Amino acid sequence: MSRPFLSLLSAGGYMEINTVIFDLDGTILNTAEDLTDSLNSVLIREGYPARSIEETKSFTGEGYGVLLKRALPSGTDDEVVKRCEELFRNEYSLNLSNKTRPYKGILPLFQELKNRGIRIGVVSNKRDEATKEVCLRYFGGLVDAAIGDNKQRERKPSPDNLYEAIRQLDTETHRAVFVGDSDIDVKTAGNADVRFIGVSWGYRSREVLIGEGADYIIDEPCELLTLSAFAPAQI
Repeated sequence: MSRPFLSLLSAGGYMEINTVIFDLDGTILNTAEDLTDSLNSVLIREGYPARSIEETKSFTGEGYGVLLKRALPSGTDDEVVKRCEELFRNEYSLNLSNKTRPYKGILPLFQELKNRGIRIGVVSNKRDEATKEVCLRYFGGLVDAAIGDNKQRERKPSPDNLYEAIRQLDTETHRAVFVGDSDIDVKTAGNADVRFIGVSWGYRSREVLIGEGADYIIDEPCELLTLSAFAPAQI
């Protein structure tokens, strides 16, 4: 049984948590169509079969290089993977906001978090420039710190970027929670010793999150605002 989630975002009284950090793709933004369109543009151009949206969802979460390695046929030469990764970076940079949208309920959630004085961060394995761009485009000033894959630190599941977000948000690990949709996110939170909340609407199943040891799972963004909505993932 996971430890109690103490006084999260309660309207009055003691508040232990002052920071919520979110994963990006599959958690606060539905990016699957733009990712798939960009991926298939590269695959078809290079003579490989296109991939479905569901396949693309299953490939995401560990950076562009892993995405392309999984999308290309097994045994594809590393140099080909690297070239296709760069082509994908360029293609996606032109198309990352065509069909992407925040999930229903995310903007009201962010607005209410800010109303309650809660700091908001984003940590993603999407390229750092793209992470910052889409956060600014879709959330404006609601996100206080946005960090993507960069050369300064190791990507998730390393805790490095999560630690950096905590530093930028001027808080401590025990006063922050990490919200995500994937096994990588669960592992990242565990490596950082930060409590984790899984979302059931993302790119991985509830079963995957439970299997990785998520502290809690929510089915709608608004559930983050009420302590009573949280139930241990094992239930």
